[in-house]
Amino acid sequence: MKKAISLAALVAATLPGAALADFPVRPIQMIVPYAAGGSTDLTVRIVAETLERLYPGTTAVVRNQPGGGGGIGTSAAVNARSDGYTLGAGAQGPIAILPHLGGTDYSIDDVEFVGLYARSLQVMVACANAPFDDYDSFIASAAERAPQIGNSGAGGANHISAEAFAQAAGIAVESIPFGGSSEARTACIGGHIHAMVASPAEALSAVDSNQMTPLFVMEDERIDLFPETPTAVEKGVDFTWSSYKGIIAPKGIDDATLNWLRTAIADVVADPQFIEVMTEMGEFVTYEDGPAFEARVRRDGDMAHSVLDALDMLGVNN
Repeated sequence: MKKAISLAALVAATLPGAALADFPVRPIQMIVPYAAGGSTDLTVRIVAETLERLYPGTTAVVRNQPGGGGGIGTSAAVNARSDGYTLGAGAQGPIAILPHLGGTDYSIDDVEFVGLYARSLQVMVACANAPFDDYDSFIASAAERAPQIGNSGAGGANHISAEAFAQAAGIAVESIPFGGSSEARTACIGGHIHAMVASPAEALSAVDSNQMTPLFVMEDERIDLFPETPTAVEKGVDFTWSSYKGIIAPKGIDDATLNWLRTAIADVVADPQFIEVMTEMGEFVTYEDGPAFEARVRRDGDMAHSVLDALDMLGVNN
C-alpha cells in the first residue's frame, strides 16, 4: 500500500497543476502596468484564466496599476514581497528601456524573470509617396538623405528599434515622434513621413490597400504574413527586434516557489486553448524560460542604452 501511494503521488506530480511545493495557498496577484483593455492587460487575463483552469484550486487576480509609461506598476511588482504571490507583466518598455531614461526605482538587476509567453513582431514599412519601396532602395535613399521615420513617442520601443537598426546598418534616420501609434500610422498613410515601425497586424490592411509597403521584418526569418518581405538579417545586418509580454517577479523567491511559477507558465503557453485564443487576438505565442527571457531583455537593454546614449537621452546614473 505504501508503494502504491508513492507511485500515485509520483504520477500526480507529473500532471499539469501538480506541484511538490506547498504553493499557492492564497490568490496570486498579477500586476499589469497599463490600463485595462490594452493588449498586455487582455493577454495577462488569458494567462490568469488558463492558470486557474490548468491548476484547479489556484486563484489568479489581475490588478491594473498604470502610469509612468508602465514604470509604476512594474515597480510595484519588483518591489513586492518575494513570496511568489505578487507577479508582474514584464513588458519591453518598462524593463528594458525606462530604467535607462531615469526616474525608475528599479533596474533589470531587480527583476526575477519567470517566463515569456508572447511577442509582437515588428516590420519597417514605407509610407505613401516615400522615395523607396523595398529594402535596397531604402538603404540607398538613406545614404543620401536621412528618412523621416515616425514613432509613437520619444524613447518608446519603436523609436528605439528604428534608431538601433540605423546604428546596425550604418545609416542615419530622422525620428519623428507622435502621440501614439495611431497618429503615426495616420501620418504614414497621408504621406507626411517616409517610414515607420509597425506590427504586422496593424500594417496588413494598409499594405493590402497599397497605402504602405513592407521593407523588412525585424526577425531572424521571414514571416507568413509577409512572405515576400526580407529580414534585415538576410540582407546582412545582424539586427532583430520585437516587443514582448512575459511574467516577472521580485528577486528573492525561494527555489521551490520559483520552480512552481516557471513550470506553471510553461504549462500555460503549451496549452492548445491558450494558443488558439492568443493567436485569434493576433499575438505571436512564444515561450522562453526565465534565463532565456532575461537574456532577451538584457540584449534589448544594451541596445536601448547605446541608442539613448547616442541621442543624449540617458537618465542620471546611466
